[in-house]
Amino acid sequence: MRPAFDPESLPILSADSQRPALSAPRLRPEFIRHRFVSPPAWQPELTDESRVYDRTQTLRDAAVLIPLIQRQDGLTVLLTQRNANLSAHAGQISFPGGRWEPEDGDRIATALRETEEEIGLAREFVEVLGALPDYITGTGFHVSPVVGLVRDGFVLRPDAREVADVFEVPLAFLMDPAHHQVRLFRWVDGERRFYAMPYPTDSGGHRFIWGATAGMLRNLYHLLAA
Repeated sequence: MRPAFDPESLPILSADSQRPALSAPRLRPEFIRHRFVSPPAWQPELTDESRVYDRTQTLRDAAVLIPLIQRQDGLTVLLTQRNANLSAHAGQISFPGGRWEPEDGDRIATALRETEEEIGLAREFVEVLGALPDYITGTGFHVSPVVGLVRDGFVLRPDAREVADVFEVPLAFLMDPAHHQVRLFRWVDGERRFYAMPYPTDSGGHRFIWGATAGMLRNLYHLLAA
């Protein structure tokens, strides 16, 4: 088993200064909706952890919702901070979601059900646009990222047992590759590169978005930039 590590303490290898930030028209709901209806040829980036997860584990199916909130000043991405006492991904920033259950018709149903249970976002506020490439985590989850447009007017009721905080980050910030840091963790049996997208807060700190969450956002960038 790989040792635990503090991702924020690892050095930044690089940031992607070669690719441009998405232009304003590509950050609008109508463009994103059309991009999922009629996607161009594009190449997803292998950002997942399939090369480093423990092969003795059985993969567990899961789905998350990438909620794009329609605000007056533009789209934002809703994210959660998981409670520090959870058994998996404790304290990390993630999208709402969770394990597939037999009663779920498909992964979209899983994402919507888990989102409603986790943060209280009712599914009638969500317009499902499509899905990004599946993601395998080092902890053995096979995750389907479902992208949805969320109209304003919803009321959140986070489950305090799972969620420490819910917050939003402007989509424009996350779709600027200059904010996509590459960090490297080495251990005795190998190494792992991962993306991190620290988002500055008004208090002078930051929200440290990394790992699976950052990897999925990286592929959303590739789809919208293609």
